[in-house]
Amino acid sequence: MNAPAELSAEVLAQRQREVVQALMAVLPTHCLLYREEDTVAYECDGLAAYRRLPLAVVLPETESQVQRVVQICHRLEVPIVPRGAGTSLSGGAMPIRHGVVVSLARFRKIIEVDPYARTATVQPGVRNLSISEAAAPYGLYYAPDPSSQIACTIGGNVAENSGGVHCLKYGLTVHNVMRVRAITMEGDVVEFGSLSPDAPGLDLLAVMVGSEGMFAIVTEVTVRLIPKPQTAQVIMASFDNVVKGGDAVAGIIAAGIIPAGLEMMDKPATRAVEEFVRAGYDLDAAAILLCESDGTPEEVSEEIVRMTAVLREHGATRIQISRSESERLRFWSGRKNAFPAAGRISPDYYCMDGTVPRRSIGSLLSRIEAMEQKYNLRCINVFHAGDGNMHPLILFNGNDLDEWHRAEAFGTDILECCVELGGTVTGEHGVGIEKINSMCVQFSPEERDAFHAVKRAFDPPGLLNPDKGIPTRARCAEYGKMHIRGGLLPHAELPRF
Repeated sequence: MNAPAELSAEVLAQRQREVVQALMAVLPTHCLLYREEDTVAYECDGLAAYRRLPLAVVLPETESQVQRVVQICHRLEVPIVPRGAGTSLSGGAMPIRHGVVVSLARFRKIIEVDPYARTATVQPGVRNLSISEAAAPYGLYYAPDPSSQIACTIGGNVAENSGGVHCLKYGLTVHNVMRVRAITMEGDVVEFGSLSPDAPGLDLLAVMVGSEGMFAIVTEVTVRLIPKPQTAQVIMASFDNVVKGGDAVAGIIAAGIIPAGLEMMDKPATRAVEEFVRAGYDLDAAAILLCESDGTPEEVSEEIVRMTAVLREHGATRIQISRSESERLRFWSGRKNAFPAAGRISPDYYCMDGTVPRRSIGSLLSRIEAMEQKYNLRCINVFHAGDGNMHPLILFNGNDLDEWHRAEAFGTDILECCVELGGTVTGEHGVGIEKINSMCVQFSPEERDAFHAVKRAFDPPGLLNPDKGIPTRARCAEYGKMHIRGGLLPHAELPRF
């Protein structure tokens, strides 16, 4: 599954000429990039720490063009990396040096919005937010709302099983996608799921969603739309201790309340955000919770009262309830701008993505605080508290190689801590190249062999995103040795920053 040893420059040049010549026969000139100055824009995704140039980048405009590109790459045994908007934070769209990037950026058509069936059928290059904008005239919207929804595309959402601040109540991408049309590595067009509530046979749709481009290339998606709630309010609750805030999250769920959104930020995060967007956050609080209720006015009123009681019971020092739609959006603007806010206070940041049981949120935050001292780096914490999906942002200077190595080790430590506390190494960002070593910690050799078997069933030659997501036994064995020696196995021999 992993890439072969690095090829020589001469062999790569010859390989590139062969591949480009074959692709020129089936694609218009404007759909093919192969000069370094053109392909450098595709050398990484949102995880810019790891970069690699591909042999070529193709930007097909039709499904038949995608088919022909895949058939050529299959015949020539050339690896393919599917790519959406490039907002992935795990290196899932990073190229393979001897491979081709297939960008679906030109698949931007909203094929149909059906207000009666409450569905939208779109091409993979359609932005997440555009679906809701197209459905708005019918009083409908698409529920998953990752913070990058203004830029990220639905194809990437399917690849990574993206979530967002409202995933607690309305689910992740996998819960909101009904059908996916895709092209296999052999060039066959296949469909997973259906337009009906259920489909016969194995649930391969759930396998496709979150497969990180390793099984097939998505060309069309049908998503479920839901009615816009009549009203919504959000509570901003302050706590003088992060553990109390974590316990309040568990308390809300234990009370049988499923908020529309339940997000938490620690003090360093709220300070960074407040300086950026002026959201009105309590800067004296050790942590704040944003708890949203939506539905009918009567439902929202009752739920706000119940959540307020639980928050006070768990030690909230201050509670502020949004009094207007503009104030509600202002409260959320801070959380949704946490990542760019981090970019204002540090040259670089490393965004982690792990999950823990809700009861362990406070424990993980305490451990991260100790890790800041261990690695001599700052970390600000924002996360989807309702489902324990943590997004620590490790701040560092990418021009200092030692700082980058410490940040990388810091991130690995956080993920292994998540596993120790009963969680997982990823919540919604995927494994990509970033977490491939951490997969060795969470999954047994037998489990990883099962993952590889599924991969082979979809992609027998192993040409679709082959060096991502699933580590080999040899890699995990080496990772174990590095741990014993106190070192860290590098992800790949790649230029950094």
